[in-house]
Amino acid sequence: MTSARATPPGKEDETVLNGAQPGPAGTDPEQLWLRPAEPRRGRRPSFSREAIIAAAVALADAEGLDAVTMRRVAAEVGAGVMSLYSYAPDKETLLELMVDHAAGELTVMAPPTGDWRADLKTLAHLQRTHMLHHPWLPATLTTRRTPGPNTLAFLEHALAALRPTGLDGAVKLEVFAQLTAFVAGHVTHEIAQAALAHSPDRAAAESRYLAAVAADGSHPELAEALSAAGRPLDAEATFSRFLGRLLDGLDAG
Repeated sequence: MTSARATPPGKEDETVLNGAQPGPAGTDPEQLWLRPAEPRRGRRPSFSREAIIAAAVALADAEGLDAVTMRRVAAEVGAGVMSLYSYAPDKETLLELMVDHAAGELTVMAPPTGDWRADLKTLAHLQRTHMLHHPWLPATLTTRRTPGPNTLAFLEHALAALRPTGLDGAVKLEVFAQLTAFVAGHVTHEIAQAALAHSPDRAAAESRYLAAVAADGSHPELAEALSAAGRPLDAEATFSRFLGRLLDGLDAG
């Protein structure tokens, strides 16, 4: 038999976020996506699940995922921490909701054109812009998540765009997953490079270090690559070029 332990003051939020005290909804996809978004019983609260998620997304956009705690989110919506648990019992559940909320911005205005390459390029560029707007998103893709309604809508559009390829459903899902992974990886690199560009001292030190390593003769391939690198690469042009190569590989079978 285990005994309940008192949580030290100020640590209640951390305990719940670590999943030690999951609420009734948990992260069961049926409970998360198919149950009513608002409690059916009791007095209607002054805030909604949508407001909670929007506040969490705004925090993540401004300060990163580490800033998203139940305590901070509760403060943003003007609620007590405990009142949030019926909406999102732990941080993992809140992340699920945040990812799908953000996916609602992936608005595709027109149906697939029948040109699968052009359509996938459009979707990939849309994802890139979306992830750059929410720089915390790529990190969430390393954990398997059950897609919510907004994510499913975007996935449905991508699968429809792939119909002209003649690929079976399982392979189309693989293509979508690989495309998303490519976008997330590129965006992660873009964000890191942008941070370096805003730290000129660090960038200069890194350049001196690489130049010294290349000059000592122990890394001839690196020396050749650095000498040919020239001016800084344009992130969007690089993205487009490698996206094209990815699609070439798919086209080649």
